[in-house]
Amino acid sequence: MAELEFSELDFFKKRLSSTERLLAIKQQQIDSLLEITRAVNNNMPITALARIYENIIHAQLGVKTIALFIRDKDNIPMCITPGDLPGNIVSYDVTTKFNNISYITPTAAFQDEILKDFEFLIPVMHKKDPVGFALIGSFSNDSNDTKEEKLKFIQTITNVIVVANENKKLFKSQIDQMVMQRELKLAADMQNMLVPSDLPNNERIEVSAFYKPHTNIGGDYYDFIQINENEIAFCISDISGKGIPAAILMANFQANMRILLTRRYSLPQFIEVLNTKVLEITKGEKFITLFIATYSYVTKKMTYVNAGHNPSILYNNGEIHLLDKGCTILGMFDTLPYVNYGELTIEPNSLLINYTDGLSEAANNDGEQFEMERLVAFIQQNNELSVSDFNTKLVDKVIAFKQDTDFDDDITLLSVRFR
Repeated sequence: MAELEFSELDFFKKRLSSTERLLAIKQQQIDSLLEITRAVNNNMPITALARIYENIIHAQLGVKTIALFIRDKDNIPMCITPGDLPGNIVSYDVTTKFNNISYITPTAAFQDEILKDFEFLIPVMHKKDPVGFALIGSFSNDSNDTKEEKLKFIQTITNVIVVANENKKLFKSQIDQMVMQRELKLAADMQNMLVPSDLPNNERIEVSAFYKPHTNIGGDYYDFIQINENEIAFCISDISGKGIPAAILMANFQANMRILLTRRYSLPQFIEVLNTKVLEITKGEKFITLFIATYSYVTKKMTYVNAGHNPSILYNNGEIHLLDKGCTILGMFDTLPYVNYGELTIEPNSLLINYTDGLSEAANNDGEQFEMERLVAFIQQNNELSVSDFNTKLVDKVIAFKQDTDFDDDITLLSVRFR
C-alpha cells in the first residue's frame, strides 16, 4: 500500500513538473509576442523585426533554418532573413511556387530539391491573397512542446511580422498620397494664380475665358496683358505634359513672356527670343504651342503669331478668318526655321475665339470629333452673344456632343469682343 502511494506521488510530481515546464514555455511565448508587439508599436524597421523574429525561432523554438519572405514596396517578394541561406533560397520564386497555398503545408509535398533543408511552409494570407511566406526547417529534439504547438506559435508571430510590414506599406502609401495631394493642390493654386481672374469688359474690349483641366493640374494656359494705355496682348497656349512639371513650366513661361513683351520687340523677334528661353527651361524635353496677338486700341490693328497652335477664329465684319500664320511649336528647335506673322484691321463688334485642341478634338461615342467646322458654324450662329454667354453655350454644346464619354484633355477658351 505504501509502495502504491509512493508511485502515485511520483506520478503527480512528474505531472506537476511537466505542467510547470509548459507554463514556462507559454509565458516565454507571451513574452516573445509582447517583444514583437512593442517593436512594431515603436515603428522599428522591418530589418530589426526580422532579427527579433529569427532570435525567437532559433533560440526559443529550436528551429535550425528559417526563410521569411515579405512583399517590398513594389509588392515583390523578398527574403528578410537571408543569414547563411544559399542564394537559390533567397531568390526563390515563392509567388509562383506557393501562390495557391493557403495553409501550413509540409515542404515534401512540393518535391523540390531546393527545399530539402525545410520541413514546413507557412503562408500568411490577406483575404484570399498571400502576402508572406515562412519556410521552417527541422526542430530540435526536446519534449518541452509538441511540433504542432510550435508551428501554431510560429504561424502567430509570422502573421504579426508580415501584417506589420503590410501596415507600414499602407501607412507610407497613405502618407505619400497625402504629400502628393498637398503638392498637387499647391501646384493647382499656383496655376490658378498664373491665369488672370479679372478680364476687361469695357467700351473698348470684352474678354471672357473658360478653363477646365482634365486633371487637377492641366497643361493649358491663357493670359491677357496690358502693355500700355493703348496696347494689349493676349495669348493661349498648350504645354506638353500635365501635373506639377507642367505647372512649373507654365510659371517660367509666363514670367519670360511678360518680361519680353515689355522690351518692345517686334512679334517675330519676340517669338524667336521666347523659343530660346523655352529651350533653356525644358532642354528640348517639353514643347509649347502658342497663339499670341497684340492689338492697338488706336489703330485697330491686330498682329499675331501662331506657333503650332490651333488656328484662332476671327469673325470680322461678317467674315471668318482662320489665324494660322506663324511658326513651328516652341522648344523643338534651337533656331526656328521660319517665323511669319499676320496683321488684320479689326472692325467694330468683331469676335475672336481662341481655344485648345481639347475642345476641337472632343470625341463622341462613335469616335467622331467636334472639329473646327462645327466650331465655325457655332460662331456664325451665335456671334451676337456676350463672350461670357458664348463660352457657356459653346461648352454646353461640346458636352452634349460628347454624349456620355469623358473628356480626355484640358479645355480652354479665350473669347475676345472688339468694340
